[in-house]
Amino acid sequence: MRASGEPVAPARRNTAVDISRLLNIVAAFPKQKICVVGDFVLDEYVSGEISRVSREAPILILRHRHTEAYPGGAANAVNNLSDLGATVFPVGAVGEDQGGRALLTYFRAKEINVSGIVRSREWVTTTKTRYLAGWTHTTEQQVLRVDREPHGELTPGVRETIAKKAKHLAARTGAVLISDYGLGAATPALVRKLRAKSITLDSRYRLLEYRDAGITAATPNEPEVEAAYHATVGTDRQKLQELGERALREMNLEALVITRGKDGLSVFQRGEKGATPPEHIEIYGSDTPVDVSGAGDTVIAVFTLALAAGATYLEAAHLANYAGGIVVMKRRTATVTRAELEAALRGAATESR
Repeated sequence: MRASGEPVAPARRNTAVDISRLLNIVAAFPKQKICVVGDFVLDEYVSGEISRVSREAPILILRHRHTEAYPGGAANAVNNLSDLGATVFPVGAVGEDQGGRALLTYFRAKEINVSGIVRSREWVTTTKTRYLAGWTHTTEQQVLRVDREPHGELTPGVRETIAKKAKHLAARTGAVLISDYGLGAATPALVRKLRAKSITLDSRYRLLEYRDAGITAATPNEPEVEAAYHATVGTDRQKLQELGERALREMNLEALVITRGKDGLSVFQRGEKGATPPEHIEIYGSDTPVDVSGAGDTVIAVFTLALAAGATYLEAAHLANYAGGIVVMKRRTATVTRAELEAALRGAATESR
């Protein structure tokens, strides 16, 4: 570690990676088995054409076009892994409600094993309904979001069942992905009971509570790191490095990937003498995304899958960066496919010649 007052070494930018090596890693994705433990969400989109302004209140009246629903939260990570060719085992809870049925139906249609998903009458499947409005020949804009969420906690019985299923399925897979949206299915206490070669973490609200929980690597976004340490990074690269190294050390991680929106990714790794200088990876694609919904789920899904397929942490971060750049150019909560990832890599190889 640095001595007090020693200047911060500048982050290295876009260290070269072997594209052919990345392509070989992606080719190995279908051979991998991943267990995803987390909070399942249904992302619902209600599309409407603007009809007129209401006489009852100063609001738009929409003529309903159609309603679409996609897996969100941990379910989106599951969906990404499936579209990338991996065998995935989701573990968590859904309610005996429309949202829960929709998620299970969606997974079964993709032949995803749902034996790890517990159904509970006392639980409400979190559903985020986005209302989109537009004219006949214009792009739709989100005008309202309504969230349906559980008011209490999972019952002790459900939590115990989730823990049993997680331990059983984690032992059968090459890696475990923890997707913690604060709803109770994924907790530090549960993770401490798991035994796996690799455990990756995406936690929205309690990153530091996973200290000494056996987490191998984590992929928080910059605001989550700022919230964890009550600090602001902004354009201060030194502050970013200080917080990244601190989180790496305090959580006893092998690697930490901080996603920074249009500013790309920063990769921190543990060396023999402490944290190595961070690597900064510039974003792939456009810096004006179409829709960032669920991009973090895509990032950790690809990062986890790449590690299981034998990638180094830096290689996995590069692949996650490509995937994130692809998915934010899609509308709705979207996934990236193996073919899309391979096409992006081949395109990058062509440009570099």
